[in-house]
Amino acid sequence: MEQQLKRGIIPVLLCVLLCGTGLLDTANAANRIRVATIGERAPTLDKSAGYQKMVQQMIAFWKQQLDQVIHDKPDLIVVPENADFPWGLTRAEKDEYIKVRRNQVLDFFASVAKSTGSYLVYSMNRYDEKGLLRNTGVLLGRNGETVGMYDKNYPTIKEMEAGIRPGTRVPIFDCDFGKLAIAICYDLNFDELREQYAALDPDVIVFPSAYHGGFVQSVWAYTCRAFFVGAISGRGAHSQVRNPLGEVVASSTNYFNYAVADINLDYRIVHLDYHRGKLKDLKKKYGSTVQIKDPGELGVLLVTSENESIGIAEMLKEFGIETVDDYFKRSQLVKKQNEL
Repeated sequence: MEQQLKRGIIPVLLCVLLCGTGLLDTANAANRIRVATIGERAPTLDKSAGYQKMVQQMIAFWKQQLDQVIHDKPDLIVVPENADFPWGLTRAEKDEYIKVRRNQVLDFFASVAKSTGSYLVYSMNRYDEKGLLRNTGVLLGRNGETVGMYDKNYPTIKEMEAGIRPGTRVPIFDCDFGKLAIAICYDLNFDELREQYAALDPDVIVFPSAYHGGFVQSVWAYTCRAFFVGAISGRGAHSQVRNPLGEVVASSTNYFNYAVADINLDYRIVHLDYHRGKLKDLKKKYGSTVQIKDPGELGVLLVTSENESIGIAEMLKEFGIETVDDYFKRSQLVKKQNEL
């Protein structure tokens, strides 16, 4: 009887101790991940060697490119749109290439994800189960499994004339670090898609693309309250990581076509109104374990917990600090109450 009690009590005590220190509550800890983006256009390959040789050359090309970032041990790697598709093929040649390629490049990227323990996102042309041609963003998991696929919702007119069909689903993918969304190239221009994603509250948006999009990347990051990782194949365009304020925190350069950044997903955006004193008290208590970033001019701040046991949601609740979206909703409610 005594031994049975010990067997029952010890696990309970362990659970209490672990929970008390926050070790079992991953939501109550700084959520740091390392992201890598590579901005390189897939090469033009010699068609005379045959399609299988082209597939092998494509795999060798990306092996070389990925070798630039895998030694940093990223949690997430993003490469550009149509990463496994050589340039300069006619529509008929593209179809033949897809038939020969099958899943060979997918399997290669999956092997990289598995060997490095990283999530990996790339875009490819494929025929779906209904035989429809899609421009698809693929999310591979840390074990090389296919976590999910996103079919580009807004292909260009030229793409659709070439047979690519638009997707209609707007999925959010659950990763071990948070929620991830995919937008591809021309998608960036459409507010409807951005607003759908904003409502789904992603932590990270990845953007494999052939064009940069300029300040619109920052619009997406800020309005979706998400980190934004762009991998751009366009010549001379930088591949960049943006924080939820839309600020660039890492970028490729004219010398290096990749960027690596450490980001912390335990953050919230708050408004300055009613919060100046509370934020001062927050900083006074938690010191260097809370970061408060002011971009200037916006009237909002990015507040991030670097504390290993107390998450940002708990910190804000302790001092009665509401998020910017809650504040905006309250403003709308007060406006309605004061309308004639």
